[in-house]
Amino acid sequence: MENFRFTAFEKTGEILFDEIWTFESEEVAKEKGQKQIEEHGVENKTHRLVNSKGKLILFHI
Repeated sequence: MENFRFTAFEKTGEILFDEIWTFESEEVAKEKGQKQIEEHGVENKTHRLVNSKGKLILFHI
């Protein structure tokens, strides 16, 4: 299992979410992470999901 940091922002810079999510792999993080983003209702907000080394897994402006 690997930790990934999810962060979502408003255009003003206000942080909406800053959470640690755990997934089995980067591939699983892409799939399940996208579903969680939609569940949080921030798929159209600026957001990112990065692995523990800072590599971008998902990103949206």
